[in-house]
Amino acid sequence: MEGIVADAATGTIRTDYGGAVYGSLLAASVVAGTAASGDYSRVELIVLLLATGVVFWAAHVYARLAGERILHQAVTWREVRRVGVAERPTVEAAVPPAVAVAVSPLLGLGLVGAAYLSLAVAVTQQIGWGVVALRRAGASARMMAVAAAVNLVLGLMIVVLKAVLQH
Repeated sequence: MEGIVADAATGTIRTDYGGAVYGSLLAASVVAGTAASGDYSRVELIVLLLATGVVFWAAHVYARLAGERILHQAVTWREVRRVGVAERPTVEAAVPPAVAVAVSPLLGLGLVGAAYLSLAVAVTQQIGWGVVALRRAGASARMMAVAAAVNLVLGLMIVVLKAVLQH
């Protein structure tokens, strides 16, 4: 789920995990916002998760391309493809929570249980991608623990929001 980003100034290629972390947080927010109302079926929640991921992916691609116009770079199809690939983790992050909703009946879960399972998957991957990014950047164990804690707090804030909205 990592994005590959080429630095135009240096020509180096780096891995960008920001989209995966952001997409995971976005997926958790979608679940919290929709499942709290109770008006969505499993299929609708899956479609909403995936569609939201695609829409935010497209918005990120557009924003990056528009932002690069400030640098007076021409927009080519190659550039659009490059940016689209680099931003794909934003949409890919919606897939595991959607799969969790899809398999929830096999686990005997109702809609509320499916929503909490999907939230757990989204928060877990949010924490995981944040830690992986720091590990690959050579961060200390302490820094990785701090990042995991911050991502956990962000994820728990969404879970609490869902619980409060549901009651």
